Amino acid sequence: MDIILHHYPQSPISEKVRVVFGLKKLAWRSVQIPRIPPKPELMPLPGGYRRTPVMHIGADVYCDSQCIIREIEYRYPLPTLLPGGSGGMPWGLARWIDGPFFDAAITVVLGHQAEQLPQDFAADRCRLYFGPNYDLDEIQRTVPHALAQLRAQFGWIEERLQCGRPFLLGSDPGLPDALCYYLTWFVRGRYNEAEPLLNQFPRLLEWYGRVADVGHGSPTDMTASEALDIAAASSPENNAGIDPQDPQGLAAGQRVAVAPDGDGGDPEVIGELATLNNAEIAIRREEPLVGEIIVHFPRVGYTVR
Repeated sequence: MDIILHHYPQSPISEKVRVVFGLKKLAWRSVQIPRIPPKPELMPLPGGYRRTPVMHIGADVYCDSQCIIREIEYRYPLPTLLPGGSGGMPWGLARWIDGPFFDAAITVVLGHQAEQLPQDFAADRCRLYFGPNYDLDEIQRTVPHALAQLRAQFGWIEERLQCGRPFLLGSDPGLPDALCYYLTWFVRGRYNEAEPLLNQFPRLLEWYGRVADVGHGSPTDMTASEALDIAAASSPENNAGIDPQDPQGLAAGQRVAVAPDGDGGDPEVIGELATLNNAEIAIRREEPLVGEIIVHFPRVGYTVR
């Protein structure tokens, strides 16, 4: 069954997933979506989840790049994203990249461009990343500090590459390369003073070129209506059940609401609990346009109530 990714070209988190498709040499279907809500042709699948990207395979919908990438690694284990037996380490690395490292990058990019950003885009992204009470003037004032933080963390990658390894885990590329690459790609493409910043890290730039050469696999375009038709014609796969040791004590079939942590104003997605374990939350939903679907989220970084 086709892998269908709902994304837009400028999305940095989507670029992370696209590089994973390249590492796996996968064929996939590409549905381009708007950069800001509303997204009426997408919302029937994730049930209100507003972040990008979203992947679906049949009637199973995967939200958040962590959940998407884990599913891709499960379904297509070779070539592995975890070379050298790195196991759970890259998932912890992802929390750093998508957390403090990304926070510094988004502050530099949005703060530096604050006066040129379209008003609707600035309002949407600043609320998402800085909370509903964001102060754009304050974001601009913090750019020098954020740039210092960003520079120091790029320095960590440079140090990692000093021994001459072609990729971050050795001779083979893996998930850490996709993680560090997407953020470098984001800064390089969106910060107009990126060249003097990144030129301080020659090994990083050489590595960046090697990862860029991996590509994005083999995408082919698909319309949003075609993607919805595929979901409507499919049935969700079997769920993995509920871990009886989960600290929240939730039960299969219980009506729950799931949302990302933080105060970015994300709507909750509501449905019946189908799967709950250390890695995943999945809920069953009924949607008039597509029928029964199961929406999957990562356990880390999401609340369920």
